Amino acid sequence: MHGGSYAEQRFSALDQIGIGNVRDLGLDWSLELDTNRGQETTPLVVDGRIYLTTAWSKVVAIDARSGRKLWQFDPKVPGDSAVRGCCDVVNRGAAYYDGKIFVGTFDGRLIALSASSGNPIWSVNTVDQSRPYSITGAPRVVKGKVIIGNAGAELGVRGYVSAYDAHTGKQAWRFYTVPNADGKADGAASDEALRKFANSSWFDGEWKKTGGGGTVWDAIVYDQELDQLYIGVGNGTPWNHRYRSGGQGDNLFLSSIVALNPDTGKYIWHYQETPAETWDFTATQPIILATLPIEGRLRKVLMQAPKNGFFYLLDRVSGQLISARPFAHVNWATEIDPATGRPREVAGARYEKAPFLMSPSAYGAHNWYPMAFSPKTGLVYLPVQDVPFFYQQDGGYRYRPQTFNLGTYSDKNALPDGEAERKAIAASLKGALIAWDPVHQKEVWRAEQPGPAAAGVLATAGGLVFEGNPTGAFEAFDATSGKRLWKFQAETQIVGSPISYAVNGQQYILVVSGAGGGYGLTSPFTADKRPKPNGRVLAFRLGGKASLNAYQAPSLMPSVVPSDVFTTAQIGRGERIYETTCGWCHGPGGVSGGVLPDLRRSPSLADKATWNSVVLEGLLQDRGMVNFSKTLTPQKAEDVRAYVASKARLLRAQEPNN
Repeated sequence: MHGGSYAEQRFSALDQIGIGNVRDLGLDWSLELDTNRGQETTPLVVDGRIYLTTAWSKVVAIDARSGRKLWQFDPKVPGDSAVRGCCDVVNRGAAYYDGKIFVGTFDGRLIALSASSGNPIWSVNTVDQSRPYSITGAPRVVKGKVIIGNAGAELGVRGYVSAYDAHTGKQAWRFYTVPNADGKADGAASDEALRKFANSSWFDGEWKKTGGGGTVWDAIVYDQELDQLYIGVGNGTPWNHRYRSGGQGDNLFLSSIVALNPDTGKYIWHYQETPAETWDFTATQPIILATLPIEGRLRKVLMQAPKNGFFYLLDRVSGQLISARPFAHVNWATEIDPATGRPREVAGARYEKAPFLMSPSAYGAHNWYPMAFSPKTGLVYLPVQDVPFFYQQDGGYRYRPQTFNLGTYSDKNALPDGEAERKAIAASLKGALIAWDPVHQKEVWRAEQPGPAAAGVLATAGGLVFEGNPTGAFEAFDATSGKRLWKFQAETQIVGSPISYAVNGQQYILVVSGAGGGYGLTSPFTADKRPKPNGRVLAFRLGGKASLNAYQAPSLMPSVVPSDVFTTAQIGRGERIYETTCGWCHGPGGVSGGVLPDLRRSPSLADKATWNSVVLEGLLQDRGMVNFSKTLTPQKAEDVRAYVASKARLLRAQEPNN
């Protein structure tokens, strides 16, 4: 089951591997995947078989003892659908129920497969294909229904969560998280809740063109004790509340946790973490359920550490706020008012009159990387990060398809050309694994990590906590003290979530490596910018003696400097287009992190016709490079080439021998 149980505590009761012997943990087997894109999966283990998803929504079944691949299913997601995603063509996992494996595909389908053979049983389209929807999250199965959300709020969609019959694929219900732009009812489970709470919280603005956002792209958790389904709702489209809704209204149910009846999809309660959010502060981050002693009595609680930097403890019965405290550096609000549950914002945080340097930023103090809770220690193990950036009004904002619709842009976020300045910025970006006491809302210990974009976390009954990091290290920590006890080098970034399972009395720890995801795809601060290896499935046990085949990274291609002469005006225009259209995949300032091509080194840069064949004619769309002719004119495409060429010239000066 995703997260180990319905409560999604990511805690393993297995204790064969513990503090006293984790030093003897070794690789038992590995399996190379067929892509070097981001691997964010949480694997499942059912009856001695591992089921995991990979980039491009593929599903792989593996023998849990030997590591032998049993079958692989490729849904053949069209390459040009990659433009629908903000954060790589990732997938965070599958679901299992009654002999079937369920997977949501990047292009918006929900597919049921035979767990024994991998053959498709049914497939349904869950989204309007004329809008830039995608699916990256794992489905959940609740009482015979498959629950799935979607993503795409950066580009412009209307969010919802749907339930489908696990046997037939027939839709059972749908709950929209934001109102219908035309003011009409949808004939959906959400109609009454939208009418009662949400409609009046939205005003005239760009949301009527974009859909408003509010996608349910990750957290979907079932409460067996109360028979309630909790969904985490995402950001608005555009991000900027001023453009989205005229700067008015709370914009429900954005940035909210909503409790639903799993049978009907009907509303039960909601709690909005960031009213009128204007920073991409989602409430989609992982949710954990537990029963904790609060002020002398046991309470059924829901825990979440969302992007906005506050750790929330909610009463699951009522949705009432119990407490909220900052778990990371927060400068946009001073506290969450315990009486109202609303943040006390600081002056200027909404960047209405001047740029505001924000912590946390849209990258989040905590993003999708799953946290874990140990009932033995009572602690939550939480990957945190500090990646500040500037928010500023985008005076030229207008809705544009095929690109991000944010309503905020600042050249203060531009990547400097100087290597010393870049190193200084990189050093300021922080990441850590912390142990958090949710009852007393305080940090217990901290293990610093080499930068942001850590990985999912697993806690075990053996007193251990496992997590990967951006350097490829997979580590075990003492759950009580935070002391590092063991490390394995996976040769590429780990962002996915570890699990533990047992076969024939032998405990295993399993994790999937693979560079990518939102930060990994775009960060210009990757130490090694050479092309990344394919992801791998890595299984560890006590006494494991296997080793990895060493990866020999190819040398970087030399920079390509066109003979064309470009004007300063062209380069300036191209910078804005590149940073808002291209940089989300190829890296800010033209600097790629190594997952996708660095355009400063691309042979297509040398020739206008070749450049246009890729950018405007779709020569490489099967590989994920979409045809941008619908949104870029030939002149704009040439302006982008001018900007990238200017960066290639700088690179040539920095690498004279390459």
